[in-house]
Amino acid sequence: MLNTSFPETLLTELLPYREALVRDKVASRIAEKDFTLWGKPAESESSIRLGWVNSAIDSQTLVQSILELKNTLNQQGVSRIVLCGMGGSSLAPEVITKTFGVALEVLDSTDPAQVRKVVETDIEKTAVVVSSKSGSTVETDSQKRVFEQAFDRAGIDRTQRIIIVTDPGSPMEEAAKAEGYRIFNADPNVGGRYSALTAFGMVPSGLAGVDILSILEDAEEASVYLSQDEVDNEAIILGAAMARAASNSGFKDKIGIISDPTSLPDFADWAEQLIAESTGKDEKGILPVVLQQESFEVTATPDDLLLVAVSAEEQFEANVEILVSGSLGAQFLLWEYATVIASRLLELNPFDQPDVESAKVAARGMLAEKGKAVPVQFTDGNIGVNAVGLDLSGISTVSEALSLLLGKLGERSYVAIHAYLDRIAGLNASELREVVAGATSRPTTFGWGPRFLHSTGQYHKGGPRNGVFLQLLTKEAQDLAVPGREFTFGELISSQAAGDAKVLADLGRPVLTLTLANPEKDFEEIMKMMG
Repeated sequence: MLNTSFPETLLTELLPYREALVRDKVASRIAEKDFTLWGKPAESESSIRLGWVNSAIDSQTLVQSILELKNTLNQQGVSRIVLCGMGGSSLAPEVITKTFGVALEVLDSTDPAQVRKVVETDIEKTAVVVSSKSGSTVETDSQKRVFEQAFDRAGIDRTQRIIIVTDPGSPMEEAAKAEGYRIFNADPNVGGRYSALTAFGMVPSGLAGVDILSILEDAEEASVYLSQDEVDNEAIILGAAMARAASNSGFKDKIGIISDPTSLPDFADWAEQLIAESTGKDEKGILPVVLQQESFEVTATPDDLLLVAVSAEEQFEANVEILVSGSLGAQFLLWEYATVIASRLLELNPFDQPDVESAKVAARGMLAEKGKAVPVQFTDGNIGVNAVGLDLSGISTVSEALSLLLGKLGERSYVAIHAYLDRIAGLNASELREVVAGATSRPTTFGWGPRFLHSTGQYHKGGPRNGVFLQLLTKEAQDLAVPGREFTFGELISSQAAGDAKVLADLGRPVLTLTLANPEKDFEEIMKMMG
């Protein structure tokens, strides 16, 4: 079910850490939900965040009701499932459905063009899962409102087409009960990034047609091995490798993850949010970098980057140090165990996310002052240029601004590209990431805004101060109102970008913002400049 391949030199180097973890009975204590593992300051949070350990078993009780609802929706003519969610609640179902080859449309954006496309497509055949752990996430609330409006306009009973997944007692649950919606309660003792095997992962995936019981059974079987206090426990080895020295060059604080595109497509995107949000705090952490087999970082292999491949098959050709193979359910649980083990070694609380909230607060502040938008500092062609934490004095072109930003890179730095754009419009995000990585010779991450704010955004603000940040925005010619709110989707996404930039700059991270008048054309121009 699970198989790992590690170099003997790495296993030997990690042996003291593995032996210490076994002596401290860390694996079995995780299985027993011992909330003292991460230190006294973390106990209040960890005591209510270890439900994921048993999710593979607990969630099996959901399977029958999910399948019954799927049959009911099919009888009503529903053939399209849309998921409105952010962070872990949307990334896990996206990986699950892609792995099983079934269709699920994930709306995890506030870009007005993207929202409009998803809402206006085949509404008569559509059912919508709205997922929010807190029940107060502004993105999912806004998406729910626009779908309610669309169903009303189409003469469709919204309560028959919208399904709510949330924690018991959340504001969304209370409202959904009053409005008559179907509700699936998630385990309140599981954080969003650890929720793949809970209702957040199972409900949209099951409604889309995935054999969710097989995922849960595979994870349940894997849990037996992952809870054992043995030096060869894959979770212990992987956790130690993630957190500690992987070569004589010293601490590798970045991990490049390559997903097998055939057997586990996009698994690295899920692992990215798990690792970044769990470990990126107190100016420490592990930066996950999603890579392809041909990526610059795979061929160049920077000294501060550990390369890992993930596959459902035991054979996967990739130039990596570590190969982790196993079924999807087993992989979910393995990486969750490994991440909390790495967090223990790093003396970090893997269950809080203090800097995610700071970006939300800043975005709300920007939204409240939406009439006071900061004008661009200059325009080059069709591209508007702004910067915070970066002095653009004497700079008059986009190329010069990019050179100034990337000139801030040090030998252990990284580049983060944040695209607040329509991610279903066909822009070649991976190609831009590759171009920047090749031009800078440094690990480069790419995140779609605003979804990354709920995951990797924690690392960018709470982790080591060695990142430089490029924001890509656009101003849509046709905005979209949020029903029942005094703001539009365009205003919301602009506020989220501006709020995140402000928080980053306040923490000493330079941010360059490029506003694209013609996203497709300007995107290509930026790639040419970097090339």
